Amino acid sequence: MPRPPILDPRAVPVTGIDVDLPSIAADRLTPDALRARFAAPPPWVLEFPGDGGLMTSRAPASAAVLIPLVMREDSLNLLLTRRADHLRDHAGQISFPGGRVEPEDVSAEATALRETEEEIGLSRTQINLLGRLPIYTTVTAFQVTPIVALVQPDIALRLDAFEVAEAFEVPLRFLMNPAHHRRHHFNYQGGERQFLSMPWQGSDGLGVSREYFIWGATAAMLRNFYRFLAA
Repeated sequence: MPRPPILDPRAVPVTGIDVDLPSIAADRLTPDALRARFAAPPPWVLEFPGDGGLMTSRAPASAAVLIPLVMREDSLNLLLTRRADHLRDHAGQISFPGGRVEPEDVSAEATALRETEEEIGLSRTQINLLGRLPIYTTVTAFQVTPIVALVQPDIALRLDAFEVAEAFEVPLRFLMNPAHHRRHHFNYQGGERQFLSMPWQGSDGLGVSREYFIWGATAAMLRNFYRFLAA
């Protein structure tokens, strides 16, 4: 039986916060350190291969997302998007730029670069690819390849207003600290589901403070990135 969607993840009870896990040291969160890690990856264990169930019976489809790390003067910042509220799927959710693999795409990297340029106007000339993380399977049957990349700081984004409501940055050091990783437990008739969230308090394009609720597949792929860096 397909699983029901979680319509309000903020309302799902928090069952734990991973304060017992160490944060990634600052010297591992530099461009040079990340280049070295992807050039010679250590043995590590994937924590979240997917959402753990499906909400659809359709055949799996391939997709790719970019994990774009902007090289600011004092830190690496993850560039994320908030999806437009009118979209049929995942409206208003926080996500990486990316999407479905198209026939003309020669690789997952090509998909991630194309979708990023289409969604937020970030040119591939400003992107330095580092490597892949393992495929993540979503409840909507997408098999997503995350592509990690460094991004030049002098970026001028052009958002596709139909798909993207806004783009914002979160310090990577915040996301790579498990004290900010919250575990949620959702019960439904016939089963249960667990997911992570990483709420970030930031400012929108108008300078208004707001909470960006990072959860679900986006949070899970970030947790996998944490495991890769912590190994």
